Amino acid sequence: MRIDDVRRVFLGSFVRPPEETGTGSPKIEAVYGYAVPHTDGLLLLDTGIGAADEETEAWYRPQRVPLPQAMRDAGVDVDEVQFVVNCHLHFDHCGGNPGLAGLPVFTQRTELDTARGGGYTVGELIDHPGVRYEVLDGRAEILPGVHVVPTPAHVAGHQSVIVECDDGSIVLAGQSHETASLWSEDALARSGADLGHAPPLPVAPDWVDTLLAFDPRRVVFAHDAAIWVPDGPPRR
Repeated sequence: MRIDDVRRVFLGSFVRPPEETGTGSPKIEAVYGYAVPHTDGLLLLDTGIGAADEETEAWYRPQRVPLPQAMRDAGVDVDEVQFVVNCHLHFDHCGGNPGLAGLPVFTQRTELDTARGGGYTVGELIDHPGVRYEVLDGRAEILPGVHVVPTPAHVAGHQSVIVECDDGSIVLAGQSHETASLWSEDALARSGADLGHAPPLPVAPDWVDTLLAFDPRRVVFAHDAAIWVPDGPPRR
């Protein structure tokens, strides 16, 4: 498998209201999943925007792309999915899970406990008929060359996926960062001393180092179409 074999899946969009953007204006945000054609079976990170209560629907005004159509548009077949990972369990990331009942869904224990605690997401998307969770307590290699790393930023139970390919690795960052630019800021912060900068320096989460240790050739995101690529060649 090569990096280009990992497909971005457009799952829909929603309007983030001015109260959440910090700019005084609304913002349309896309929702992306990622399909990974592993030799053990197709893995899908995130499954789309689920149906929510009337208040949430009015607040975010989502426009959904049904998962089978979204996968087809990306050139893959939803019936080939064998493994599901949710970066976290908010309704815009796990909405298609009920349609994939019976498949293993990898999630952090912290995230699942929070989701089941109420007031966090849509309960029907979490404990639906046929649900089958593979609960993780931290970092794990869930398939050969496919690593899940906790990246608690947006929420405490958030996780990202690193896929080792024949031509390098790709980080499916989910919503660890809202944008590629924010990721770039943290990546530069972690390498500030190596770049020759003296303190004081910005502080980024320790787990950024964990992701950078895979020497990613690309980092992709759940709500940003921009792709981060490193400045230099792969490390030897």
